[in-house]
Amino acid sequence: MRLSEWLALVCLIVLALDARAQGYPVKPIRYLVTTSPGAGADTVGRTVAAGLTEVLGQQVIVENRAGAAGNIGAEIAAKAPPDGYTIFQVAFAHSVNPVIYRNVAYDLARDFAPITQLGSAPGIIVVHPSLPVRSLADLVKLAKAKPGAINYASAGVGSPTNVGAELFKSVARIDLLHVPYRGGGEAITSIVSGETSDYVAPLATALPHVGTGRLRALAVTSVTRIPVAPDVPTVAELGYAGAESGLWHGLMVPVKTSKQVVATLHTAALATLKRPDVARRLEDMGYTIVGGQPEQFAQFLQSEIEKWRKVVRAIGLKAE
Repeated sequence: MRLSEWLALVCLIVLALDARAQGYPVKPIRYLVTTSPGAGADTVGRTVAAGLTEVLGQQVIVENRAGAAGNIGAEIAAKAPPDGYTIFQVAFAHSVNPVIYRNVAYDLARDFAPITQLGSAPGIIVVHPSLPVRSLADLVKLAKAKPGAINYASAGVGSPTNVGAELFKSVARIDLLHVPYRGGGEAITSIVSGETSDYVAPLATALPHVGTGRLRALAVTSVTRIPVAPDVPTVAELGYAGAESGLWHGLMVPVKTSKQVVATLHTAALATLKRPDVARRLEDMGYTIVGGQPEQFAQFLQSEIEKWRKVVRAIGLKAE
């Protein structure tokens, strides 16, 4: 650890201890997740919230506020009192929404204070077994033979499952029909039932169905293979480099939250990520745990916004 990082950590610990000395937290904390129950982000949120409950000694309660690709929950979080009793689980979608939607009533840099990045994970391209394809090459071949005939599910316009699929479409030069749902729970249900045929899914929700044969895995949207699905090839190795996409999650609070409270939550979040039960659960879902300082997370957010702004505009993706 560099001296500057060590000094920053010491300052955060001092601030955290000061906040605890003042009694924070003294009541349950609301943990906003901007997807529907059952979605991958919801599972991440409930895992982290349970760990934070143990670390902080106060109940951390998950509240699902799905809709508009996460915009509804983010707007609620931005307007919440900056007292440390509302935690916002920010995600990939919030970095692309300002480009996709015309009127977004929040700004990540202006309205929130970063706590830490929780983790990141690639998506996995799955199809319903009724679709006559066994590989990514088969899917591309069929899609080119029948433009627009194959539909794909997403958790909503601007979600990672939507942007990831559109990016793959662009790289593979194919036409698939987008069927947006109100969240990841509905999207995974649609493809398992056969209502839709293709889905660039979160690993956590898709892998159990791959294991039972209800879904067929074609590729993961990463550069290298992942430990939880070592036999599934990557889009890069299959010839579609540039189609990489995935999920990430982090914690933020309303921007005027005191530095002492931010420090307490940061210290608690890092301790939570180091808990064996939490770490194991997130890793089983395909996540690489990140952690890190608030400043590092702020820099990551800015880089994501800039990266995906270019991609989304090149694809021409807009809210429907």
